[in-house]
Amino acid sequence: MVQKKRSYTALIGITVLLLFVILLENLGNFIPGLPQVLTPTSPLFTVLKKAAVYSLVAVSMNLLNGFTGLFSLGQAGFMLLGAYTYAILTVPTAQKEQVYYLFEGCAFDFSLVDMFEGIFGNHGAGGAIAMILACLLALILAGCVAGFFAYLIGFPVLRLKSDYLAIATLGFAEILRAIFQWQKLGKVTNGANMIKGFPTFTNFNITDSSGAVILRLSTFVPFLISSLCIVVIVLLINSSYGRAFKSIRDDEVAAEAMGISLFKHKMLSFVISSFFAGVGGALFAMYVANAQAKAFTSVMTYEILLIVVIGGIGSVSGSVLATFLYVACSEWWLRFLDSEQYIGNIKVPLLRNGFRMVVFSVVIMVIVLFFSQGIMGNREISLGALIRKFSPKKERKQ
Repeated sequence: MVQKKRSYTALIGITVLLLFVILLENLGNFIPGLPQVLTPTSPLFTVLKKAAVYSLVAVSMNLLNGFTGLFSLGQAGFMLLGAYTYAILTVPTAQKEQVYYLFEGCAFDFSLVDMFEGIFGNHGAGGAIAMILACLLALILAGCVAGFFAYLIGFPVLRLKSDYLAIATLGFAEILRAIFQWQKLGKVTNGANMIKGFPTFTNFNITDSSGAVILRLSTFVPFLISSLCIVVIVLLINSSYGRAFKSIRDDEVAAEAMGISLFKHKMLSFVISSFFAGVGGALFAMYVANAQAKAFTSVMTYEILLIVVIGGIGSVSGSVLATFLYVACSEWWLRFLDSEQYIGNIKVPLLRNGFRMVVFSVVIMVIVLFFSQGIMGNREISLGALIRKFSPKKERKQ
């Protein structure tokens, strides 16, 4: 009964959050003359989109590192697989020759967008349904491809422990990035060039016949998809499989003595984590409007790992909270440190291009020093507890 009540509370909270995102993004349609920070092109919405994507990848890494105790650094590689799968499958056939112009066309003369448009049409509601179904199927297939590769490499690498597993998965990600930039695979991956022309978040905005935006959904879509995926991960963590993952993390010998198959559950956690990393990679491609292997470096994996550590290893809500704080600081709040500032006629010293990252690194060091277990540790934010805390006393007594 208590679990059902918590589920309803969480569902209501997520619904309210999604409705708030839609309202925030479309305030300009109702209130003219809004401050610059609330305009659709402001850094606020850029941060919200990127943070929504990164939060899914951070939670997927936390599932593996925090809840199963497997130290993997291959997240960028699985994101790369997801991004390229989504891009290759959704670029319209008519545009593939233009995208792959250096290689005289693509080896895959097929597009999910064209397939669904052939069924539902490419105008009006039919075109919208075709695009939504194409993107949804491409996202699922992106996760499946990443999960399949995780299953293949899981047999050798999951027999390794600790730092050796981290090195092996990091090496896999770097090898994968080099292969995808190989010119001989140009008809599939477009070599070192980027793949463009596929549906992005802006394609979900609803427009009228003249092309003017009636309802903006470009921020709502990544929030919706990431929220649904994170809910699935939370349900998994709270299931019997999640308890098995935690027992492996705490004590492998005791877990095996209780009849838990170590390799089976490690493989399951590894594949599921990689599946959602692949979906996150596809969302990242939609966010930046291109897929290019050189973007998925080890630095991206370290960023995700840093977010997990800051939020708290073993806390889903900590990973989500840390993602938004990390992205907001790095992409928005500290941007003024990269430009020269004056107080009257006096130039403020040190402020120049790159100083933002120096200050940002110091802030991260302070957080790690004073919050050794992260912001949340292994605790979770309870929406029910927050509602009870801020509700009037009479209501709480009832």
